[in-house]
Amino acid sequence: MSNVTLSKKQREELLRSLKARFEKNMNRHKGLEWAQVQAKLEANAEKLWSFNEMERTGCEPDVVGHDKKTGEYIFYDCSEESPKGRRSVCYDREALESRKEHKPEDNAIDMAVAMGVELLTEEQYRGLQKLGNFDTKTSSWVKTPSPIRKLGGALFCDRRYDTVFVYHNGAESYYAARAFRGSLRV
Repeated sequence: MSNVTLSKKQREELLRSLKARFEKNMNRHKGLEWAQVQAKLEANAEKLWSFNEMERTGCEPDVVGHDKKTGEYIFYDCSEESPKGRRSVCYDREALESRKEHKPEDNAIDMAVAMGVELLTEEQYRGLQKLGNFDTKTSSWVKTPSPIRKLGGALFCDRRYDTVFVYHNGAESYYAARAFRGSLRV
């Protein structure tokens, strides 16, 4: 992850955007207060760059939980569809390098690492879907268990027919309607 810092104006705009989304979607974080979330964000300024990258790629990060053991707030990508700024990517570097032609520009795992976020697991993805209807026209790569990945596969999820589906694909595949969703703790 880069050690890029945001200007004061960028920080203010980012916090304003996160606050507006927080207040608009209170169903995602019942019982939590923005002032406490903002204090945590301001105390962890190095993570603001990651949030800015989440915003820049169209993922609309929002608070989805609070870890009482660590005191951390948990943010997920909450854009209605998979983030436009992250689509048409294969699963990981190995998959990208295995393609002989028509290579995508990037891969989900490297993009997530560069942004300072982690791909949602299948369990986290299902948790997100309890907060709304996401990926009804798109799909998102999710963290794939090692045994599946070792055999060349990767998992992705979407929501169709009011049901969350988990599918598999070759890790080297990529589609215009598939991206990834990330999580970040602060």
